[in-house]
Amino acid sequence: MKEPVISVGILHDKKIRFNLHDAYCMDNKDVQGESEVTLVDGSICWCGKQYEKLEFVPKGANSTFSLYDVVIGIDFHWERKENQTFMGTLRFIIDEGTLCAVNVLTIEDYLKSVISSEMSATASLEFLKAHAVISRSWALAQVKAKGAQKKDLQNSGMVDTEELHIKWYDHDAHSNFDVCADDHCQRYQGITRIKSHTALEAIEQTRGRVLMYDGEICDARFSKCCGGIMEEFQNCWENTSKPYLVAKQDAPNGGEDFCNTNDKRILSQVLNGYDQETAHFYRWTQEYSVDELSQLVKQKSGVDFGTILDLIPVLTGPSGRHILLKIVGTKKILTVGKELEIRKWLSPTHLYSSAFDVEKQLAEDGTTTKFILHGKGWGHGVGLCQIGAAVMGDKGYKFDEILMHYYPNSEIKNIY
Repeated sequence: MKEPVISVGILHDKKIRFNLHDAYCMDNKDVQGESEVTLVDGSICWCGKQYEKLEFVPKGANSTFSLYDVVIGIDFHWERKENQTFMGTLRFIIDEGTLCAVNVLTIEDYLKSVISSEMSATASLEFLKAHAVISRSWALAQVKAKGAQKKDLQNSGMVDTEELHIKWYDHDAHSNFDVCADDHCQRYQGITRIKSHTALEAIEQTRGRVLMYDGEICDARFSKCCGGIMEEFQNCWENTSKPYLVAKQDAPNGGEDFCNTNDKRILSQVLNGYDQETAHFYRWTQEYSVDELSQLVKQKSGVDFGTILDLIPVLTGPSGRHILLKIVGTKKILTVGKELEIRKWLSPTHLYSSAFDVEKQLAEDGTTTKFILHGKGWGHGVGLCQIGAAVMGDKGYKFDEILMHYYPNSEIKNIY
């Protein structure tokens, strides 16, 4: 099998500034230097001309370009802008009514940035090798899945009635490129993140290796911290179980959970600078007064519940993550799911996870004055737990042992 190529959506805006550091080709003409594209009457405007699609192809194997003001951590509490530099082809398209900068490159070059963006340069080789395999697997699974999306209501990503609102977010949100560059998919922040020979070594040593199940490349999901138990795939996305994404205790042989650590040396392997702004994630607490919660949920959901009286679990997964949560208000009662939608509604950005118990503080007259959420984990908790895997790597586990712990029933195969 020839090494695959992947297209990555980097940035959406009405105007995008960029810099071609080396010679690129566009319509058989050499182009180099700083420039910008703008959205004009539904078309891409560049150098006074309008295009439906604009593509700059590198003339050299090591040619690079930069995009300015790329938004990272979209909708999360660390959201910010930065300038990023990339290898490969730069393509501009119209996506969702606005300009989109897309990077087209080989999967192995893509992984060099992903592994360096998801983890720090201090991560162990075995942990990085494990992550290289799952990042490669996940990306290739998304490429294959694109265009084969199911159209029935059960798998559409949305159920919306007077009493039930269920929504989940997956690869089908990207129809004009394979994957995005942010946490919604997996972080891809350009060659400026590549600061470690260990990351490059991990990719080279696992070149072409993927996780397989029943002849198919595994949709190898991962999150920051499972909180002690991995969640099942169908509880976060479409209602299809995957035998390698199952509920499982993170602890080895009933011992302490791998991801239960405060060791800053190990945490720094997984958490980049802005990630470390999150101080607690294995166990955490979020408090809201009744008024704060009522206003927040109204703002985030667009639904006026009135005064929120209760948060009632309706369906909970094995990890403790709520799949369906009933919100009871004086004006409205509605059940919301799945896990990410719950997290969006109950936080100004994203709640760390949907695995939480609800404590209500009561006044003397019995009315609720405060909601306290006692939570665990960071992210959806499906598949590899990055902090747990970093601990395993630090303890001397090999990359295949890490993979088999988090993806039981799968196997590692070389496909190119």
